[in-house]
Amino acid sequence: MEEKLSCDGGHEFKLLFSCPSGLSPSQIWDARVEQSSSLYNGTKFRYGGYNFNVENDPKQQPHVSLHLGLTDYRTFVGTNLSPMWERFLVPSEDDCIQCQHTSSPLGNGAVVETSDRRILVLQRSNKVGEFPGYFVFPGGHPEPQEVGIISHEGFQELNQCHMINSKVSQEMFDSIVREVVEEIGTPADSLSSPIFIGISRRLLNVRPTAFFFIKCDLRSDEIQLLYSNAQDGFESTQLYAVSMSDLENMASKMPGCHRGGYALYKLMVQGTSDSLSHPLLNENFVAS
Repeated sequence: MEEKLSCDGGHEFKLLFSCPSGLSPSQIWDARVEQSSSLYNGTKFRYGGYNFNVENDPKQQPHVSLHLGLTDYRTFVGTNLSPMWERFLVPSEDDCIQCQHTSSPLGNGAVVETSDRRILVLQRSNKVGEFPGYFVFPGGHPEPQEVGIISHEGFQELNQCHMINSKVSQEMFDSIVREVVEEIGTPADSLSSPIFIGISRRLLNVRPTAFFFIKCDLRSDEIQLLYSNAQDGFESTQLYAVSMSDLENMASKMPGCHRGGYALYKLMVQGTSDSLSHPLLNENFVAS
């Protein structure tokens, strides 16, 4: 839960939330949409903070509640990606207050482990808008339209609906599977159910990203063959299947939010290493 901060120039990041033991879809509850006068209609979820709930009963699992609004890419370009982005920040130790005037669309990323214990990393194309040529984990954004949310119109009714909250929560997990399938080319049935491991924020442009851990039951050489026909293969130029030591070196060439994702992954591995010779071999670790 403790926030951690790197100090490496343009690759700086802040861990907004860390969950080394991982959370399943059933533990991401009341992921709710909140109307705000500072938000615009759009097609991305705006990150507005979280609550972490631990029950007194040790048998009860912890839950995290995400606070989400709506934003759009145009607003993102005009605030977070503006050359004057720092002018939108409010001086505060509270992350949500500090970023209250920015678009802050919530991205997602997946640390995918293959059956031969390699981690999948993409090198971004030189044609993409942000960080061309950098190393990243596969990912993108959860999509409001996937759960029927296209604008703030009617939000008062939606916000009271437990059904829409559940759908938004599930979209957090469904969307990262879609991104892995589209960017890597692996079939969905080769992937385990994702577990949520935390949220990092790139200090440059204050962009937040939720990270997940996923196992793939295919070998890295099989995935390389599938990658050549990936639906969104144009977004990257190469797929790497790397060891933990190689990933350590690559992390220094990742955007801050993805470097934070690597930090979350390391916390996950460290959190399970005391009881397992290889922490990622425990099938019970991945929610089903």
